[in-house]
Amino acid sequence: MDDNKVRCGWCEKDDLYRRYHDEEWGRPLHDEAKHFEFLLLETMQAGLSWYTILVKRENYRQAFANFDPIKVAKYSEADIDILMQNAGIIRNRKKLEAAVTNANKFLEVQKEFGSFDRYIWRFSNNQVIDNHNESLSEVQASSELSGTVAKDLKNRGFKYVGSITIYAHLQAIGIINDHLINCWTRKV
Repeated sequence: MDDNKVRCGWCEKDDLYRRYHDEEWGRPLHDEAKHFEFLLLETMQAGLSWYTILVKRENYRQAFANFDPIKVAKYSEADIDILMQNAGIIRNRKKLEAAVTNANKFLEVQKEFGSFDRYIWRFSNNQVIDNHNESLSEVQASSELSGTVAKDLKNRGFKYVGSITIYAHLQAIGIINDHLINCWTRKV
């Protein structure tokens, strides 16, 4: 992908990373299925690099019923045992069990608020928080907002949703825009 576009430096590893940056990361998301996908993937990423998860994304899609929270919520211990044998994903039992817990909690949030989208965007009053960072060193790892969202999610029973994980999630779904000011995506 040699297109001479200026991007946020973290995504220049390869075309997969650049496509994720260009087409998904930081774009305001309002799709329920994608909300669950991103949340599941971010919780799998906790303590690892995002790239590690991104290259396994399609394996996660297969392992987690195309990211269908209704199906994932019904996963049993036997299903977790099968997932523990899947070399295409990170085989961490606690994270896999958390995915099932989080699917159930995701469905509870949908029921309470009408959609997960309505729930998550209310934390920013349905506004994008547009940071104007000039360099990667200025980009935060967490914020007061991510701490507030993480606390609320934890109180609702979600797992692997610390402030740093949730900050990354809020970036991914476009609530926080941390594209650098010279990044071409700011012009779209």
